[in-house]
Amino acid sequence: MPAEPLTVIPLHEAAAAAAPRGAADLTEQRGTRRVTFVPKYGSEAVSVDVRYLWCGAPNAPTVIVQGGISATRDVCAGRERQGWWQELVAEGGAIDLAQCRVLSIDWLVPDDVGGVDSISSEDQAAALAALVDELGIARVHAFIGSSYGAMAGLAFAANHADKVKALVLLAGAHRPHPLSTAQRSVQRGIVRLGLASGRTDEALALARQLAMTTYRGSEEFSRRFAAGPELRDGRFYFPVEDYLEHAGRRFVERFDPRRFLALSESIDLHDIAPERVHAPTTLVGFPSDRLVPLADLCELQRRIGATATLEVVDSPYGHDAFLKETVQLAPVLRHALNDCFGAC
Repeated sequence: MPAEPLTVIPLHEAAAAAAPRGAADLTEQRGTRRVTFVPKYGSEAVSVDVRYLWCGAPNAPTVIVQGGISATRDVCAGRERQGWWQELVAEGGAIDLAQCRVLSIDWLVPDDVGGVDSISSEDQAAALAALVDELGIARVHAFIGSSYGAMAGLAFAANHADKVKALVLLAGAHRPHPLSTAQRSVQRGIVRLGLASGRTDEALALARQLAMTTYRGSEEFSRRFAAGPELRDGRFYFPVEDYLEHAGRRFVERFDPRRFLALSESIDLHDIAPERVHAPTTLVGFPSDRLVPLADLCELQRRIGATATLEVVDSPYGHDAFLKETVQLAPVLRHALNDCFGAC
C-alpha cells in the first residue's frame, strides 16, 4: 500500500452542516500510519500501512466507526466526497462531530499484511488497536460497527479490552450464520471462476447481483418488483433484473475482485466467543435481515460477558437497513452514545 501524505484541514472546509458550535473548531486528519501486529494467520509480526480518517472536535472523546466490507474510511462527508454514513456522522448528527472525534480505517486485505493467505476480523481489530496507540488515544469511548464492522468491534473488545469502553453493534454477530456462509461461498465461487476464465468483471457483477438478493428483505422485493416480465431482445426480462444488473455494474466500477474474495472470506472466518467481551454493548437488529437473524443477536446478548441491550428496528430493507434506516437509527445511536459519555 503506497504511503499517503497526512492532511489536517478544518472540517468546515470539507462539509457544511448545521452547527451547534463553531464549525472552525472541527478538524479532519487524513493519512496513513504504519503499525505493527501479528496477524492471526501468520507467525511473525508485520508492519502495515493503515489508511485512516480521524475527524471531529479536537480533544473530544474518540469513537471508532466501521461499516461493511465495501465501506471505506470515508464515513462522513468531506472535501469533494460523500460519506457512506453521512446522514448519521455529522456535526449535530446522531454521531455528533461537535462532541466527539470519529476514527475509521480502510479494511486491510492479505496483500496489505505481508501476503498472508487470509485476513481476519481480529487482524482488523489489531490494526485499529495499534493505530489508536499511534495516535496517542488512551481509550476509545465507543466502537460503533455495522455488518463486518460489528464483527471487528467484537474482536476489538475481546482482544483489546483496555482500549474500548462500550460497543454499539448493528447487523453483526459473534459468528456468521451457516446459511449466510453458504450464500457467500457461492458468490466467491463465481468470482474465482471469472478470474480463471478471464471474465472477471462479468463474474464480479454476477456475484454482486446474488449478494443483493441477500442484503435486502423479501418485503422490499415484493413491493418494488411485482410487475410482470417484458419481452426485449428475444427474451423476457423481469423487473428485478435491471435493478440487479445496475447494482453489479456499479460494484465492478469501484471494487477489486481479489479484495472482495478476501473480505467475503473474512466474514466467514469470524468467530468470537461472546463471553470474552466485557464492554457494555448495544445491539441493533432488523427482523427482515436474512444474513444476521435476530436469533443470533439474541444468543449474543445472552452470552456476552457484559450488560447488553438489543434494539429491534423494523424495516423492509433487510441487512441493508443499517444504511437505509438513518431516521430510525438516529435516536438509537444518540441514546447509546449519551449513555456511554454519561457513564464515562
